[in-house]
This record gives sequence, structure tokens and C-alpha cells, in this order.
Amino acid sequence: MSETVQDRLQRLELPFDAAGIDPFGVSRWHLGVMFRALELLYRRYNEVHNHGLDHVPARGRAMLIGNHSGGIAVDAAMVIGAMFFEKEPPRVAQGMAEKFINRMPFGSVWASRCGHLPGLPEHAVRLLEDERLLMVFPEGARGTAKLFRERYSLVDFGTGFMRLALQTKTPIVPFGCVGGGDAMPTVTNLYRLGRLVGAPYIPVTSYLLPIPRPARFDICYGEPMTFEGTGSEDDEVIHGYIEQVKARIAALIEDGRRERGETGGAP
Repeated sequence: MSETVQDRLQRLELPFDAAGIDPFGVSRWHLGVMFRALELLYRRYNEVHNHGLDHVPARGRAMLIGNHSGGIAVDAAMVIGAMFFEKEPPRVAQGMAEKFINRMPFGSVWASRCGHLPGLPEHAVRLLEDERLLMVFPEGARGTAKLFRERYSLVDFGTGFMRLALQTKTPIVPFGCVGGGDAMPTVTNLYRLGRLVGAPYIPVTSYLLPIPRPARFDICYGEPMTFEGTGSEDDEVIHGYIEQVKARIAALIEDGRRERGETGGAP
């Protein structure tokens, strides 16, 4: 008999108090609501294949660093699902919530209760020092804004994740996610309309609506990468480290394409 969401919640190695709240404000009840909804998307709506999942540590601090695509962060949701439904013991992949989420009604409360804190460096440091699993997409909103034809490409990475990894002595687990662009094949983005509603943009798909369709996801995880430093290195050194991570993610994206029977190179 397969485990229920409640079973896996009980096996989370988070220090919940008697009210079901951990020191960061993560709520077992809110996680239950989120994971029950996510289970439908992860197990029934989409087809998710994980490759190299053992590279993600079962315990202890680590940073999941990967690529974005597909209009909205469906790929992030699938990675969160993989950590909870597939890892032993189950883990919560926590992230830094985009600013616009915190401006949405109830968005800030739900994001924090489910483990996603406002994107401040001090929050990330505290999470890692508490041996948590932190998920970061260095492309940010530029990544989800990729058009369908750009879904396998990588745009510029921010530098904050690398300085954070060095400062906290945290291993980086790179991953390449293939499928986000298929879930939401974006043909253009409406930036002006997005600003009116407080979002970076509104994606327009080939079927007009910004609603993800069922898709196959192949998520390839690479071996942990560690770098020497304190986080205060010159930009040239940091960019050199980032290029190594970026190249590894690009290779993992190609691994994912091969898992789907696609040829390498430009789509």
C-alpha cells in the first residue's frame, strides 16, 4: 500500500512544535494542503521522471540549482514534488519567494507557511545554517519568460547563489529540467499587463491561456559541486565558478532531452 501525504508529512525531519509550526514558520497543516494539491499535478496531471535523484543528499544543507522555462514555475513545483514524494526520508525544498507573490492576497502567508521565505540573503543563510534544502533558480523571472523556442537555453545567472554557497560552505546540486516549456509553450509575454497586476509579465501560450497543459518532465540531477572561498571573492572568480555550474546544468538539460529520445543541439 502506497504512503499517503499524511504518512510522508509525519516522516519529515523538521522540528515542528506542538502546534505543527517549525522555527521558520513552516506549517505542517499548510504543507499538507499544498502537497495534496501538488500530488495531483505531480502524479496524475504530469508525467515526471527523475534521473540521478540519489545525488541530492538525504539530510543536511544543500542548494538545488537549476534552469527555468515555461511561463510560470511549474518546473519548480515538480522539483518540490520530487523531494517530497520520492526522497527517503522526504524533504521540503525551500525557496526564496518572488517579490510579486508577497504582494498577492494571502500569497505571503501561504508562501512562508509552505517554506518559501522572502528573497533576502539573511533568510537563505539561516535556512542553510539550519541544514535545510534550498532551491534556487539563478535565471529568476527571466528564465520563466523564455519563449517556447528558447526552452532549452540558459539566460544569465545571478551571482547571489554562488556567494551564498561559498559563505555557508554548502554543496551545489545542479539539475536540468526538461518539460516546463512543453507544459506552457509561451509565444510572447505581456510585460505591461503584467506590471498592471503586479507580476513581471503575463505569458501568452499557443492556445492563448496562461494555463499549463499536461506534460512529461525529465529532471536530471548531477553530482554535488563544491567550491573554495568565503563569498567575498572578486566578481571574476565568482563568475568563473558560475560558468562551471551553468555548463553542468546545460549538460544535464541535454541528458534530459536524450531521455526523451530527442536529439541534442538547438530545438
